[in-house]
Amino acid sequence: MALMAIKRTMPDLATEDIATATAFYVEVLGFEVVMDMGWIVTLSDRANPKAQLSLMTHDATAPVIPDVSVEVDDVDAAHQAARNAGAEIVHPLTDEPWGVRRFFMRDPNGKVINVLTHKS
Repeated sequence: MALMAIKRTMPDLATEDIATATAFYVEVLGFEVVMDMGWIVTLSDRANPKAQLSLMTHDATAPVIPDVSVEVDDVDAAHQAARNAGAEIVHPLTDEPWGVRRFFMRDPNGKVINVLTHKS
């Protein structure tokens, strides 16, 4: 029984040169920039806006760059499920100034998952 619904998943790619990486994905694969905060650029497909990826030089408030982001409809339920499962919480449940509520957890393979909900 699912505790929350998944709205989308998105790979997060670490990069040292965000401008070069952005240009590559725009020119080669046809992505468009839908968000640019300097340290993170999110790219999307024009025809399928949920087909996204993010390029990151670092994370503004968390200690690591996540490997993937998963947007859910209830981040608090996801956080509780992660705690109940004994998952390592890498970044605490936080209301971020750019309009998301999120936390980072580590999966059994050591991958860092950014679980988030956009605040209304």
